Amino acid sequence: MLFLVHTWDKPDAIDIRTANRDAHIAWLKAAGDSVKAAGPWLNEADEMAGSLLIIEAQDRSTLDAWLATDPYQSAGLFVRVDVAPYRWVFNPPTEAG
Repeated sequence: MLFLVHTWDKPDAIDIRTANRDAHIAWLKAAGDSVKAAGPWLNEADEMAGSLLIIEAQDRSTLDAWLATDPYQSAGLFVRVDVAPYRWVFNPPTEAG
């Protein structure tokens, strides 16, 4: 099952993001093919303001357990995290379900 994960950084938290970025990217890479898409979204000033992920997981509880290990989450970067089931309709990768 695919999930959309949309996070919002705390205001003025670029230092937290920068300090934990390498660990966050390593965490994403360690998840392998379950990460279908990932990257920061930008605010009006063209600055990183959060993350958008498309993740394949067995179910919501599996996803939540994995998200709890995100170095950004552990560092307290996020003020908000929204998760929703996702159906990739237009131009999906061949593996998307």
